[in-house]
Amino acid sequence: MKIKKILNNNAVVVTDNNEEKIAIGTGIAFHKRKNDIINAAKIEKLFVMKENEKFQQLLLQIPEEHFSLSEEIITYAEEYLESKLNEHIHIALTDHLSFAIERVREGILLKNKLFHEIKILYKKEFDIGMWAIKHIEKKTNIKMPLDEAAYIALHIHTAKLQGGDMKQTVRQTAIIGEMVQMIKEFLNIEIEEDDISYQRLIMHLRFTVSRISNYELHTMDEEMLKMIKKKFPISYNCAAQVAKDLSHLHSIHLPDQELGYITLHIERLRKS
Repeated sequence: MKIKKILNNNAVVVTDNNEEKIAIGTGIAFHKRKNDIINAAKIEKLFVMKENEKFQQLLLQIPEEHFSLSEEIITYAEEYLESKLNEHIHIALTDHLSFAIERVREGILLKNKLFHEIKILYKKEFDIGMWAIKHIEKKTNIKMPLDEAAYIALHIHTAKLQGGDMKQTVRQTAIIGEMVQMIKEFLNIEIEEDDISYQRLIMHLRFTVSRISNYELHTMDEEMLKMIKKKFPISYNCAAQVAKDLSHLHSIHLPDQELGYITLHIERLRKS
């Protein structure tokens, strides 16, 4: 493989069988020039990227250290998840990470309003985010806020083969956050994030929103639903109010059977 373009010490554009690829490896371009042959043993990652030009522009604009950190996080994530991530992660995470590091250096700390939902919904990805902020601090002495672990988790989640796109993931997570807030206000309670009932509720709401989006419906026996309404009137009224607000705010319509399941989770939360 010949070097077509040097992006930085750790990344080059190469020509391989008449195809342009990105080769990544520690010191892969050290003392190299255009048209030099790459040592295959130096290549840690080799891939074809549809957004080649955008990736090259990004690497020319950010500190090389930020790129290296991003690649180390991606490598860790793929090993932790035992799965390859979508190639777009090399752009999305690198761009986000570089901007985040610069923000923190300037004392600008952004709160992640979906922090608690992300922590529960995407546990493995959040674990990766926590590893990432510790890794960044170890390498740069910059202490990243916990909120950043959640932002990184979203990038990792959407880069998984079945993760969906970032916009849809954020929308669904925000809707779940709104539903939880509606429940808290209706019942006038505070919820401990470590409460198992809260975590079960969050997970159920995630599947509810996903099912409705994909036109998949839960089915519950009519007699069972009547019994739930009668036995848990406060929790059912709460679920019904959430459904009403959801329809008004987001045009998402929950069928009665789904309210039955949500009622059970709300009741468990009330009693915990």
